[in-house]
Amino acid sequence: MKYHKAAVVQAGSILFDTPATLDKFESLAAAAAKNGAELVVFPEAFIGGYPKGSHFGAPVGSRSPEGRDLFRRYFESAIDAPSPETERIGALAKDLKLDIIVGVVERARAAEGAGTLFCSALCFSSEGKLIGKRRKLMPTAAERVIWGMGDGSTLDLFETASARIGAVICWENFMPMMRMSQYAQGVEVYCAPTVDDRESWSSLMRVIALEGRCFVLSANQFMRRADAPGDFQPVQGDDPSTVLINGGSMIVSPLGDVLADPVFGEETILFAELDPKDIARGKMDFDVAGHYARADVFSLAIDRTEKTPLA
Repeated sequence: MKYHKAAVVQAGSILFDTPATLDKFESLAAAAAKNGAELVVFPEAFIGGYPKGSHFGAPVGSRSPEGRDLFRRYFESAIDAPSPETERIGALAKDLKLDIIVGVVERARAAEGAGTLFCSALCFSSEGKLIGKRRKLMPTAAERVIWGMGDGSTLDLFETASARIGAVICWENFMPMMRMSQYAQGVEVYCAPTVDDRESWSSLMRVIALEGRCFVLSANQFMRRADAPGDFQPVQGDDPSTVLINGGSMIVSPLGDVLADPVFGEETILFAELDPKDIARGKMDFDVAGHYARADVFSLAIDRTEKTPLA
């Protein structure tokens, strides 16, 4: 690993306004680069938005016309990958000489039905290339109304010139086999874009750092009701100052030391100096996919086949 300084962005989307969100994204990425970051991680669903508090008119056994129209707006706010939006992000990454991990809401390709949305993480290299994407395997609870399930074809690490990067999205981090799929590939920088703003999230991030002996960069949104249109009706109410997503981003070392403390209640960018040698130091006594794996007893099989309805 060659990174020496990383950043995580804690900020919210401008819901249902992807052009404005991209403008905000560019400003935040530029601020991270100006402060010396070589890698920056953005939250889950930053581009496309996380409509926290909406049920899309879909109680059990029923759908409403208003909910269908809200999904239509959400679908139109999503992006394709690749697309003009990803080309714009790639050009920015090249201009800033910055590797970027960003959460997006991604539209399915035509061969996949073209009507499904995925919660994805995209990786852009400092050379301006879209290296790859990770699609969330398991949307949580009501997320399954608006997002499809990813498959094993996007579980590979992102290989930049500076590190082997993993991206595990929100509650996928609670899936032990999902984590092991990343450790076994030699992940060095484990990115955890999320919208889980509970204090307990920080405990999980420290466990993952210790378990994988890798750097963990977790980026969460901070979003107020004012960041959504006036006709958006979250269950939290209509007060513009109401906090919908409260942050809690952080950076952890391979030995579980917190390099950037969780911050709640505000937009911010967190920075941390990374010592690449800490990975080897940590693996001296615990390499979960190596000398501590007991492959004679345990094994993990991954189906990496891309699943489409057309053979």
